[in-house]
Amino acid sequence: MSATVAIVGRPNVGKSTLFNRLIGMRKAIVHDESGVTRDRHYGELVWNGKEITVIDTGGYLPDTGNVILEGIKEQVELAIREADVILQIADVKHGMTDLDRIVAEVLRKHEKPVVVVANKADNEELMWATSEFYSLGFDDVFGISSLNGTGTGDLLDKVVELLPENIEEKEDDNIPKLAIIGRPNVGKSSLVNSLLNDQRSIVTDVAGTTRDSINSLFTYRDKEYVLVDTAGLRKRAKVKENIEFYSTIRTERSIRECDIAILLLDATKGLEAQDIRVLMEAERFNKGIIIAINKWDLVEKETNTFKEFTEKIQDRLSNLKYVPVITISAVTKQRILKLMDLVEEVLEERSKKISTSQLNDFLQNITRQNPLPIARGKQLKINYVTQVKQKPPVFMFFMNSPKELPANYRRFIENKLRDTFGFKGVPITMIFKEKH
Repeated sequence: MSATVAIVGRPNVGKSTLFNRLIGMRKAIVHDESGVTRDRHYGELVWNGKEITVIDTGGYLPDTGNVILEGIKEQVELAIREADVILQIADVKHGMTDLDRIVAEVLRKHEKPVVVVANKADNEELMWATSEFYSLGFDDVFGISSLNGTGTGDLLDKVVELLPENIEEKEDDNIPKLAIIGRPNVGKSSLVNSLLNDQRSIVTDVAGTTRDSINSLFTYRDKEYVLVDTAGLRKRAKVKENIEFYSTIRTERSIRECDIAILLLDATKGLEAQDIRVLMEAERFNKGIIIAINKWDLVEKETNTFKEFTEKIQDRLSNLKYVPVITISAVTKQRILKLMDLVEEVLEERSKKISTSQLNDFLQNITRQNPLPIARGKQLKINYVTQVKQKPPVFMFFMNSPKELPANYRRFIENKLRDTFGFKGVPITMIFKEKH
């Protein structure tokens, strides 16, 4: 499970530059104009073996009175709620400001570790000037340069040192986690309540009621599951409220930490671009995936209604045709137990182990059927294959010149793997390694 670090501070102190430096890519827009970071961003990094989610928050200008001060307070309060460690960023070139003090005053009222980061310390003279920021009242002040990376390694060492010890493991880590995901108002809370037979979540017809992810222990056929009822995912352009931004982060974190992601669609609206993005996220993290079409009881049906609906979905998901689709009604409880049967099936598929002898017989058959191509005058050859991991399944192929293996032949192998061994609802990872 990843820890969370929030970057807060006044405008134009280099929060987004530091964010980009820490996660190793230019994900946030960096500009010297105040207020560029309107939507918040998040990214992941690994440091000293610790997985860390970094949140880049927007800054505020102190020129509109109390409204802005309230905005600062709301932003910082939400960052505190989510974060395990807070980085308060300041600008050593401009020195201490009243706005720096206001942010620090809010942070001091809470029991979260805070590190003051005196940014833009681009030379030795500026590095000495960072001592001014000890007056904010925190024990740790680090002079860094986000632009060239000076001091960021020491900063991350301190962050890891301050992370809570109990964040890595939880007692329920061995219990399968099911993340119920989807856009607002598709019936996620209704599905959880139907499975639990309990009003665990507030259910209304107002989009966005569920703002926090709610975990519930659930037993089906004498087996325990953790149900995660996540906040609804909105299109990014519509994530305007601070609280909705953090709800989006929690939802995407739930995807990363679950075993099975159940994408809930509204039968009256179908599949939208945001749903596809979420599915791609679940596939990227190698989660079991199920699509459940909710509110099926509201659809006027003919003989081929389900078939046509499913074909429309699969036409838009050409690389995700292995994902099973089921229709349900969370309100009437229609087929929700069949959904759990499907969950069990996908979990079994995700845990499946294929013997090396079976895999090499398979390899011999498919390469006989469709021989490997010649690349740069050399016949490509796969010597053997073995499964090196389960939950999720990972296959290692040993061959000459793996970089020369075309993408279409890789897809051919994956399709044949699925035809032969199944892996319904489960992404497959194939690694091609050179063996002389």
